[in-house]
Amino acid sequence: MSKSRKQQQNEEVVQLRLFDYFNEPYLSEAGRTGQDKRYGVELLSQLEKNRISTEHLLEAIVDYGNLVKAYQRVYQNGGKGGVDKMEIKDLREWFGHNHKELQRTILAEQYQPSAVKKVMIPKASGGQRMLGIPTLKDRLVQQSIHQQLSLYYDPLFSESSFGFRPGRSARQAIIQSSKYVSSGKEWVVDIDLEKFFDKVNHDRLMQRLSKGIGDKRLLRLIKTYLRTGIMEGGLVEQRISGTPQGSPLSPLLSNIVLDELDKELEKRGHSFCRYADDCNIYVNSKKAGERVMESLIKFIEQKLKLKVNRQKSGVRHCSEVKFLGYTLLPGGGIRVSDTSIKRLKDKIRKTTKRNRGVSFTQVIKELNTQLRGWANYFKVADRWLSTFRSIDGWIRRKLRCYRLKQLGRKYTIFKFLRKLGVPENKGWSVVLYSGSWWNMSNKQAVNKAMGLEWFARNGLQPLSPQMER
Repeated sequence: MSKSRKQQQNEEVVQLRLFDYFNEPYLSEAGRTGQDKRYGVELLSQLEKNRISTEHLLEAIVDYGNLVKAYQRVYQNGGKGGVDKMEIKDLREWFGHNHKELQRTILAEQYQPSAVKKVMIPKASGGQRMLGIPTLKDRLVQQSIHQQLSLYYDPLFSESSFGFRPGRSARQAIIQSSKYVSSGKEWVVDIDLEKFFDKVNHDRLMQRLSKGIGDKRLLRLIKTYLRTGIMEGGLVEQRISGTPQGSPLSPLLSNIVLDELDKELEKRGHSFCRYADDCNIYVNSKKAGERVMESLIKFIEQKLKLKVNRQKSGVRHCSEVKFLGYTLLPGGGIRVSDTSIKRLKDKIRKTTKRNRGVSFTQVIKELNTQLRGWANYFKVADRWLSTFRSIDGWIRRKLRCYRLKQLGRKYTIFKFLRKLGVPENKGWSVVLYSGSWWNMSNKQAVNKAMGLEWFARNGLQPLSPQMER
């Protein structure tokens, strides 16, 4: 006998309650549309399919081919060793001799992860960020898990999620954000999650994973990794929350946690871009943005059990927001943010510091690498490109200072300038009356002698052509 429409609706409600959909204080009953309910049921159905198809996923994770692929990625990424002091150069030999034992202990649930090494690194915006560096063995196992879980989870993630996903990039996020702004959505709900990677709730994450993973052994292994302690100064501190940055598994777990936010934003029909824990929502007015902000704070703190940094979060005009190193202009124009340019110049100052004591050729080689990488990331910018021509001039002046100081003595500098074609009287004028190295580097005779052609012969690759092509 066919089911009545009311019976079907009651079954949907039961399913959704299993997914905690009807227990949310931030969403009124009136706000739950039929489309929302169908959306939730469809998501549950896909997760259920994944749960059934992953009942023996641990065997796929420890498959030799998957482990070899994981080893290659870990080796390629390099990095320092963990608390066991094994270095990357030793990993190949260890894996060759121990892969079978590694497979056996994981399948028998006898594998015990080591504590992660606590490392503090400076944040570009000030302060410090904690990294948890696993041993190379644990990195290999986590990478193996990541590779298999991604096959099931990545297809479920939002089209507006761009971080730590195959085939997606910050460049794509910026281009999509530019389209939103060009459509008239110039106000940005800029949400900053306070110490996100340190605050992830383990119980909620494991509950989320259990809905899509059927292999209980794998769930227990992931839980063990989450609870693994952090070692600092020889002492191990137990961990009750967070997925410290530095492990291959953390990016995927962070996307699984924040996919709930993505799905909520999609259900509400918002235009947004998220890259890791950096999320911007684009709206038509400041007033609309304030309503969205208030509602999302409730969702994030009550449902996701995360903390919003209210001091850094806010509703701002697009021209006042820095997103992934860029700033968007009215109409959708893209420029490099002031902060990103300042960081580049700070890095150049360190490279061209005049008391470094390395060869001029080496300095140019280091600069070329920095400028090439920086340009590759920021080449989507299409506004204020003349800025980079002025930066090129500043770089050349810094390099002139470096080279002249290397020469040291006045007579040595004079002979150097004469070889470059500077007339004798002008050469002595530069040497005797310039004062500081910075002043000397900007003398007309020096500028002409150590000009564009001279730098080209010395191998310098200027920034502006790389940005403007």
